[in-house]
Amino acid sequence: MSQLSSEDLALLDHVSELAYCNPFVSERVQLEQKILGGHKQAQGDVWNYVASNEDQIWTNAEAITRKVVPLAERCRQALIKGDGFPASHQHLYEDLILYVLFDRYRGHLNKLLIQFSEGDQQACSESWDQFVGDVEYYRISPEVKFEILEHPRHLWACFFQIRRVFHHVFFWIIGGSAASARLRSTIWQSVLTHNIRRYVKSLHGYLDDIPTLVTGPSGSGKELVAKAIAMSQYIPFDEGSKRFVQDYSHSFLAVNLAAMSPTLIESELFGHCKGAFTGAGEDRKGLFESCLKHGAVFLDEVGELKESIQVKLLRVLQTRSFQRLEELTPRQFQGKLIAATNRDFSLELDEGRFRHDLYYRLCADIIQTPTLAQQLADSYDDLKFLVDHLSRRIAGPDFKPLAEEACAWIEKNLGCHYPWPGNVRELEQCLRNLLIRGVYCPVNRTTSSKQQQFASSVISGELTADQLLERYCTLVYAQTGSYEEAARRLDIDRRTVKRKVNQDLLEELRTP
Repeated sequence: MSQLSSEDLALLDHVSELAYCNPFVSERVQLEQKILGGHKQAQGDVWNYVASNEDQIWTNAEAITRKVVPLAERCRQALIKGDGFPASHQHLYEDLILYVLFDRYRGHLNKLLIQFSEGDQQACSESWDQFVGDVEYYRISPEVKFEILEHPRHLWACFFQIRRVFHHVFFWIIGGSAASARLRSTIWQSVLTHNIRRYVKSLHGYLDDIPTLVTGPSGSGKELVAKAIAMSQYIPFDEGSKRFVQDYSHSFLAVNLAAMSPTLIESELFGHCKGAFTGAGEDRKGLFESCLKHGAVFLDEVGELKESIQVKLLRVLQTRSFQRLEELTPRQFQGKLIAATNRDFSLELDEGRFRHDLYYRLCADIIQTPTLAQQLADSYDDLKFLVDHLSRRIAGPDFKPLAEEACAWIEKNLGCHYPWPGNVRELEQCLRNLLIRGVYCPVNRTTSSKQQQFASSVISGELTADQLLERYCTLVYAQTGSYEEAARRLDIDRRTVKRKVNQDLLEELRTP
């Protein structure tokens, strides 16, 4: 090869971008399109579990690898010979090799992902030896210096981390709605930042110091988000033992603060000495002390904390130190802090129930979980996918009958505009009710809840102008009991009100 062609250079540029691209944004699919052109596998605007299974989504990645491996070999030979390969393009070669290696070892990483939680890292030892050999092959010679290929141990740790992030986000955040897509992308950024190249180069050792705050209504999956982040942290690889230094499946420690008294919260978080309070019969570690270096502590409902405990938590975030109850010895918190709340923090701050200084320590990385109503307003098909997923958990392998019956029952009895005030947690309980009794009775499904449904539909922008007028006329008529009065309030013709009133909705509004 005397020189790289313009097509080669364009391909190198695109693969370089792809190697560091957030997989859950539309840019990822656009880059695949540029590389593969008309040979791209159709899979929607972004990757999601409902649009494809995991084998299908890797079709494009494998096709890209087949296309770029010959280019990688040509570039390698050119570097060896010093034949027309400009130094300014050496970083593109490295990015190309990173892409090739990740796809080549994806199966090994999948196997390790499964075996890791079983305490078996044998697959890691075998894969590591092979991986080192491949890295050395593409590094060419000690004289040619690269930024990341020089450090196979770190690269292997990054590969395993990226594989874990993808696994947890792809399989745990279900739905094809825009709200679900944004959540997947946001979680990816929370772990790896928006600049993955910089993360891999230097930031991987510093993000534990940045807490994450997950906000959203009850039942919207805040703990699931926290667990995905906790189990996707960077874990170093030890070359001597050929093992990762920590088991990622033991990286998540959680506590619900709303369910505990202040004394128990302090003991749970900070630990205590024997005799610290009635019933403290022995020394006990708290979560901050038990947390592994590359793990995370999840504080659910952090907005419930009393101010005295807020002060202690602030110290942990500022100095990474704490003390057990009735002890003076300082101890270090080594992990990451993830907190969650369903409260409106702006109101909590204004009314003095939550410290401003603590909030500003927590708000560096905020993730907002969407309501189920927001997901369904954008993509009602998500209900079926969620029902399938939850039914599999509830009913086991024979889940399809429950899923089909549930979808039919919900459509007939709740309708597509039911607001699901309990979010995914309510949907899960709905399925359990249907499994056991064949019926689900929502709490407070009254006129007021119908009004809330209407307000939710308006806010989410899911109604057409005609639907909006129909429901508003029906609601006002139900309140007034008079077409004339409803017409006066709405400033439209009485006959229009009468024509627009939906009798089925009217009956529901009048049913206590």
